Amino acid sequence: MRPAVLVIAGPVIRSEVTGWCDAVRGALESTRAGVVECDVAGIGPPGLAAVDLLARMQLTARRTGGRIRLRDPDPALCALLDLVGLRFEVWGQPEQREPPFDVEEEVETGDPAR
Repeated sequence: MRPAVLVIAGPVIRSEVTGWCDAVRGALESTRAGVVECDVAGIGPPGLAAVDLLARMQLTARRTGGRIRLRDPDPALCALLDLVGLRFEVWGQPEQREPPFDVEEEVETGDPAR
């Protein structure tokens, strides 16, 4: 199943949060993919309104049994999300604790097996 893609264009307005949360809920229920990709490349300058929107969208997705994945986030947005303690999966990046594709760990000769 392919996830739905929501394109969030900025600037983020607080009054639109409910509409975006409804869109996430609807996308998860209609696709049953378990994930909604949110293209945030056009979200505008990152600020607390964007953080609030993404946090509420993630909460809505989790309550519906899914999650959101960010696509093309600005590095400043990632830094701001990290600063407030919010972790999001980013499209095209390996998940935490997983090595990137085709990368092998180097093993020293004589290391005991684990």
